[in-house]
Amino acid sequence: MNKQELSNAIRFLSLDAVEKAKSGHPGAPMGMADIAYILWKKFLKHNPSNPKWLNRDRFVLSNGHGSMLLYSLLHLTGYKVSINDIKNFRQLHSITPGHPECDITPGVETTTGPLGQGLANAVGMAIAEKSLAKDFNEKDYQIIDHYTYAFVGDGCLMEGVSHESCSLAGTLGLNKLIVIYDMNNISIDGDISIAFTENIKKRFDSYGWNVIDGVDGHNFKSIEQSIRKAKQQKNKPTIICMKTTIGFGSPNKAGTGGVHGAPLGKEEAELTRQRLKWKYKPFHIPKTIYKEWCNKKQGKLQEGIWLKKLNSYKVKFPKKYNELQRRLKNRLPATVDQKFSELISQNKKSMATRKSSQVVLEKIGPHIPELIGGSADLKESNLVFWPESKPMSKNNFSGKYIHFGVREFGMCAISNGIFLHGGFRPYASTFLIFSEYAKNAIRMSALMHLPIIYIFTHDSIGLGEDGPTHQSVEQLSTLRVIPGMSVWRPADLTETALSWKSSLDKLNGPSSLILSRQTLPEITRSKSQIQSIQKGGYIIYDCGKKINAIIITSGSELHICLEAAKKFNNLGVNVRVVSMPCMEIFMSQPKNYQNKVLPAEIDNILAVEAGVGECWDKFIGKKGDKIVMKSFGLSAPGDKALNFFGFTVKNIINKVNKLIKTNR
Repeated sequence: MNKQELSNAIRFLSLDAVEKAKSGHPGAPMGMADIAYILWKKFLKHNPSNPKWLNRDRFVLSNGHGSMLLYSLLHLTGYKVSINDIKNFRQLHSITPGHPECDITPGVETTTGPLGQGLANAVGMAIAEKSLAKDFNEKDYQIIDHYTYAFVGDGCLMEGVSHESCSLAGTLGLNKLIVIYDMNNISIDGDISIAFTENIKKRFDSYGWNVIDGVDGHNFKSIEQSIRKAKQQKNKPTIICMKTTIGFGSPNKAGTGGVHGAPLGKEEAELTRQRLKWKYKPFHIPKTIYKEWCNKKQGKLQEGIWLKKLNSYKVKFPKKYNELQRRLKNRLPATVDQKFSELISQNKKSMATRKSSQVVLEKIGPHIPELIGGSADLKESNLVFWPESKPMSKNNFSGKYIHFGVREFGMCAISNGIFLHGGFRPYASTFLIFSEYAKNAIRMSALMHLPIIYIFTHDSIGLGEDGPTHQSVEQLSTLRVIPGMSVWRPADLTETALSWKSSLDKLNGPSSLILSRQTLPEITRSKSQIQSIQKGGYIIYDCGKKINAIIITSGSELHICLEAAKKFNNLGVNVRVVSMPCMEIFMSQPKNYQNKVLPAEIDNILAVEAGVGECWDKFIGKKGDKIVMKSFGLSAPGDKALNFFGFTVKNIINKVNKLIKTNR
């Protein structure tokens, strides 16, 4: 059958879906259809009957606005994406949304759309493939052996996250990562020469990539030869620069910005049919084309060969096989709960919660081999390593500590890709203030429901002399408003350990651990109080009598709130202290528990936290008060900065007294 007709099936499914939806991006699918045909028919190892087959090749459409390219491929090759799904492109509750979403559409590896992040996800997947292969492959049993392919556009390579992730990919020598660059030279604003003139070949040469340049993206032979050449590379990731025409086939709009993000229109769509000699009505694909495209038989055959090898591996290496299955199912080792219990019961001294986190990792890290991650060039500050952790490098993928370099955005987007691959529990760390650099990747973790663990240290003005450029003020609140995010701000080792435990137990979304630079005292708790920490909020100090006031707090401010409450108790004023390390988890508790901790009839409620405090309003009501930040910080020793902004026992006592007096 004519290759052009097979690739035209992609073009016209894409064109017709965008026309019917009256919105979408037909240009990229029409321009990249020939490349997609060669990759999916000649190279991509996948099984439409089992989209989660472990040893499949990963395909990432980083320029996710061209989603109809991917949906067309999934439909044609035999995934559970029907012609009705194609017709319902961009419609309510459709499995073909405007941009690909991995938890909606079978066969979609990652949610893409924010340009460049899919490329970073692909880097993460390639890292995971290398590391998992190192952990489990044996001689003659290469059970982890696949490629990661990514389609990217000009916009993806403009985004800063592409620089961050591709630089690291070159450093790590990810030779099984193949990026296909759609060089159509058009963005929304028009020809890219108005803003993007760099030499891509030199850029990627400098990263340490293998660059295959000057490929005609509409010449089937050239496309195939370039991919074969890329697969021969053993030491470097490859980028293939393919020159294409956006909106290929459209007589009047091809090669222009007009075809990028809008339907062609009825008249131009008909002219395109005539130009490409596509004689079929909208959404009609002949059976002969479906038969040629379907990959179910080949996919089952490929997976069957692999399963035979895996079953032999199971017999020869039963411990490794069982360990692989455990990791793929995201089940923690049975020993981990015991290690957490030992941590909580041992004698503890005062320390910063960033150090508490390291103590936790030293205890549990050796028992969770799937724990992988690192920091953005802050190894000695974030303390997310432990004696047994080894650095990952180009020559040693057995290491699980990744030196991400000063690349916060890339780090978090790569972590998403590592988890999406399977077999790992990623963590990523930097100063809390620099979560801002990575916020969209963090948001994507939540959107995809990925249990990435973010460790953010130096959590407030308490970090001191570095001043307002490094002192986080609004970051706690901005993380808390992300749907599905659990933000933990522990006060000491006990709360830090249980924050880690909750984050590891959670599998339906990300968690953020917000940790202090300054030393904090270890607080004595009863057994029932320790058990309540994982409820997100609990009574840590109570008077046992009628409550005159409640102080709610988190993290580094807890100990001064306890000191204030004890002074009140000595004066006969009954003040309860509620520690709330995770308000999202607390809000998910039954109402009767929430009301037990924060009785509705109590008006005198003071919230204390060294950050902006609007998120506390739902707890304190109209008659309560707050000691929070209302400005940026300042450069001074941490204790001096906290005192200046009112985070003192004296100020807490004054505020509570004022509440009691006002609300009589």
